[in-house]
Amino acid sequence: MAVNEKSKDYLKNFELYLKIEKNFSTHTIKAYCADVLVFLIWASDKDVKEIDAKKFGEYLYFIQQMNYSKTTIARKIASIRAFYGFLYNREIIDFNPTDTTKGPKLPKTLPDFLTTEEIETILTNVKIQSPAGYRNRVIFELLWVSGMRISELSGLNYENLNLEQNEIRVFGKGAKERIVLIPDKTKELLKNYIENVSDLICKTNKLPDSPLFINNHGYRLQNQSIRKALKQVVDSIELNKHVTPHVFRHSFATRLIENGADLRVVQELLGHANISNTQIYTHVSMQRLKSVYEAAHPRA
Repeated sequence: MAVNEKSKDYLKNFELYLKIEKNFSTHTIKAYCADVLVFLIWASDKDVKEIDAKKFGEYLYFIQQMNYSKTTIARKIASIRAFYGFLYNREIIDFNPTDTTKGPKLPKTLPDFLTTEEIETILTNVKIQSPAGYRNRVIFELLWVSGMRISELSGLNYENLNLEQNEIRVFGKGAKERIVLIPDKTKELLKNYIENVSDLICKTNKLPDSPLFINNHGYRLQNQSIRKALKQVVDSIELNKHVTPHVFRHSFATRLIENGADLRVVQELLGHANISNTQIYTHVSMQRLKSVYEAAHPRA
């Protein structure tokens, strides 16, 4: 089925908007645009400006017949909402047909996290004898101590570092800038990587806008390479948990809350726009507290 030509152009502009203005990860952009493209194919030759709330409701009924999970349907709705929100803000459309649509109610799930001992086991089992192994150790250490997203870490340039103050400037979702902090031990590991190790991976000019973490061709290390390196370490120690870079972020936040950090401070360090996103970690900590109590107390 053909896609309306104007709608194709709108989708291209939407993709640029997600990349440049929203600073979304490549993975997220692909998912959003794929969802919108399926919607446009369904709409066939109709211009997006011709889609009203009734027609959008027909599309929702259509995808509900496809046996998608509630999570997938919710994501598809969110993608199309973002697309129409973009069109409305650009004054391409006069009304947003998705405004009154509610997605399926999703069960609240607590994020996975690692104990401090599990993270230390992962870090100590990274083979740092090779330059790439040392680089990976620094990356995992940074994820653990700073709570950075993987896209924020891979996007670091030399100009983002202020090691004298133990600070790193990162750009999160929506190109929102924030400062993350690192301890002295991590700072020394990072300095050693910059001064002695990175040139062993590939000799490059360390200009302000040069990527901090590189592959053996001197190009920016991609998210997928970091995920793959982490999986290799986790597999080697046979840790019976699904571990991703984002689990390090969850673990960082959980540990701060457990140790009495103010919720607003944790929100700032994580770069959450809404504190409700941060509050989930109080539930994680309470759940852990209960499990420790039930295991340790004779009357539990």
